[in-house]
Amino acid sequence: MNANEIIIKPILTEKTNKLTEKSAEYVFKVHKKANKLEIKKAVETFYNVKIEDVRTIIVPSKLKVRMTKKGLLEGRKQSYKKAVIKVAKGETIDFYTQQ
Repeated sequence: MNANEIIIKPILTEKTNKLTEKSAEYVFKVHKKANKLEIKKAVETFYNVKIEDVRTIIVPSKLKVRMTKKGLLEGRKQSYKKAVIKVAKGETIDFYTQQ
């Protein structure tokens, strides 16, 4: 897998912004079969930063129910893998100017 297949998208929420400000950690949604070494290499090549640590989490699927004219519709939200990346001291990732 190449870097474009491993890194799906960054996760930008209030909680991840606090993590970034506090301890220089960034959160990405990654391919489910990618391991920590592949994720580290992909982020280093894609964003040109030095990585200190990678932690991964598999977020479980969730049941979603909504009421419509035809009645209740039930479905599941797909599970995904999330990676928390800690960059080296003094380095940052800018999501808004990178391509």
